[in-house]
Amino acid sequence: MQQNIYDHPVFFSQYQALRDNDSGLNGALEQPALRDALPPLSGADVLDLGCGFGDFARWVRAQGAASVTAVDLSERMLEQARARTRDSDIQYLCAGIEDFQPPAGAYDLAVSSLALHYVADYAAVAARVFAALRPGGVFALTVEHPVCTASPQGWALDEAGRQKHWTLDAYFQQGARETRWFVDGVIKHHRTVESYVAGLSGAGFQLLHLGEPAPDEGAMARQDGLRPHARRPALLLLTARKPVL
Repeated sequence: MQQNIYDHPVFFSQYQALRDNDSGLNGALEQPALRDALPPLSGADVLDLGCGFGDFARWVRAQGAASVTAVDLSERMLEQARARTRDSDIQYLCAGIEDFQPPAGAYDLAVSSLALHYVADYAAVAARVFAALRPGGVFALTVEHPVCTASPQGWALDEAGRQKHWTLDAYFQQGARETRWFVDGVIKHHRTVESYVAGLSGAGFQLLHLGEPAPDEGAMARQDGLRPHARRPALLLLTARKPVL
């Protein structure tokens, strides 16, 4: 069972403010990179694992997707998603990613945006997604980059509080790491880049793309808070295809 930190009232209120103000990495870096990596969406049946407020589900429908099955563990997130959605072809379901059993061969595209680092058994999820896709279907995912999940302590600071360098230790020691994000006790599951790729190939996928999105000078000029993310990778982006038999 996944930790449901998003229904913690303090966490939820601060996370909602972050997303509604578009002051995090999602709008500035993660979503543009993810959307650029997707196949054509017209007529596609889409599975969205970790849908949050439903922003991505609504966006793919606007791009011509036929239907979206959007799954999230957080009742608070889904309450907001439903309130913000006027579309009968988006179905919101409350379930943990590790527990959800999608129907076989039902989707052309599966997407998970910054959610799978909360999942302990990533390989099992990859196998279920593989079964849920039609031949030629694509799985696109983003996670916190392993150099981040390996280092809950983050930046080393100098005497003036300036960021000296990113700390990194025990990179190959995979498993749960406890950190603070809005509240104490947030659990993320660290795994290596190799493990993320191996989980896809072990499920039968063919890797299409491995990306480490970074802000360019234009993005940093518009949003100065992005500058630290040009010094170490914040995100890992993977896309993979189910072979056509």
